[in-house]
Amino acid sequence: MRKILIIGVGSGDPAQITIQAIEALNRTDVFFIPDKGAEKSGLRQQRLEICERYLKSASPRFVEYKTPPRAKTSDYKADVADWHEAIAATFEALFACELGETACGAFLVWGDPALYDSTLRIVETLHARGALAFDYEIIPGISSVQALAAQHKIALNRIGEPVHITTGRKLRDNFPDNADSVVVMLDGEESFAALEDEDLEIYWGANIGCAEQALASGRLGDVKDRIKELRARVRAAAGWVMDVYLLRKPPR
Repeated sequence: MRKILIIGVGSGDPAQITIQAIEALNRTDVFFIPDKGAEKSGLRQQRLEICERYLKSASPRFVEYKTPPRAKTSDYKADVADWHEAIAATFEALFACELGETACGAFLVWGDPALYDSTLRIVETLHARGALAFDYEIIPGISSVQALAAQHKIALNRIGEPVHITTGRKLRDNFPDNADSVVVMLDGEESFAALEDEDLEIYWGANIGCAEQALASGRLGDVKDRIKELRARVRAAAGWVMDVYLLRKPPR
């Protein structure tokens, strides 16, 4: 039966690849590499460099596919559902055309596949439909959240306190009630800059583990403009930017 591997490859540093991930890379016959256009070609190149570094004797194929665009209307969840359906159709065609009945294919996913990435959800959907027989396996990776904490030399949680993980879209509604420490991902709109409480502590990082990595921390009101400048600089240098940050209420 066809096998699909969804491999977490860390947040950008090839040294973050786990032994389990290396073994999975070397089981793979076909790597499916997303083509997100010239602007994000650096993401494609980093995936290829990871393979070049860790593939031992195998000679797999690399198959690129176009990522369908996502509509941006007022109904965000409907837009995402339609987008995922379009990607699912792309994946199904890839598996049928590019993967033999006993072959192993793989997707290389930034960070960990279980945390704010759609690949696992889409593959699950195709598997449940059963139109094309395949099995799949998840290889966890070091998430950008873990890498952020390591770079800033902090624990994500205060003693005995929870950590709330959310998105920039949700943060725009406000800092979550009853939350002490909040990790924010997928914030393309710089939602931190609009928060009213400028006494929040922020620990921010972009493209963590990559050559153009940038970090900043401090009182939100003091560093938010600096973070916006750094974010723009990283995007200009790399052609893309992925940032994550921890917001925390000041100590009582």
